[in-house]
Amino acid sequence: MATPHNGAEKGDFAKKVLMPGDPLRAKYIAKTYLEHVKQVTTVRNMFGYTGIYKGKEVSIMSAGMGMPSMGIYSYELYHYYDVDSIIRIGSAGALQEKMKLMDVVVAMAACTDSNYAQQFKLPGTFAPIADFQLLERAVRVAGDRGANVVVGNVLSTDVFYNLDEMVNRSWKQMGVLASEMECAALYMNAAYAGKKALGLLTISDHLCTGEALSAEERQLGFQKMIEIALEV
Repeated sequence: MATPHNGAEKGDFAKKVLMPGDPLRAKYIAKTYLEHVKQVTTVRNMFGYTGIYKGKEVSIMSAGMGMPSMGIYSYELYHYYDVDSIIRIGSAGALQEKMKLMDVVVAMAACTDSNYAQQFKLPGTFAPIADFQLLERAVRVAGDRGANVVVGNVLSTDVFYNLDEMVNRSWKQMGVLASEMECAALYMNAAYAGKKALGLLTISDHLCTGEALSAEERQLGFQKMIEIALEV
């Protein structure tokens, strides 16, 4: 049944959902890659679509920005719409010098500065991790397509404009690959629901060197990531 955040009915979503942050990117992916596309929700302009990709049903749903937004939409997809797996596709800022613009990061785990895990009342610190089967498939597909893929730990942060000038250096010292804002919440929701999740991220800017993709380069880089996610 529909929720306050999602106008879809049960059965409108496929078992597999790709989640970009931007509603317009969700629309672009659905219209570009899927056949027999049906728009299933427009609530709050967070667009959701279901269609067919190479004979298999798949849905695209925007997640918004940040863990509160990802937390709402992924929770509802898992618990109210019987979705089995969610793949987040988005951008990230590189934290390691060895990384290059347009690298595809497969987020094996997600550190966070968020209190999102507090709700689960765990007697320690939870480590949010990706589903290994999705991760292994993504790495294999990326390799087959010749994409420059990096696998490792990312940071899911609540703060985009951080006043602490040392924060990136601290995470970098611990080997964290890149900074983004959603994976940890997605991985925790998947763990709680007993479902699958994976984050695929395109490096759009470099937090060490100051480099950044142009709009045209960003579009090209995202297409590689989208195609990997659809094939997983």
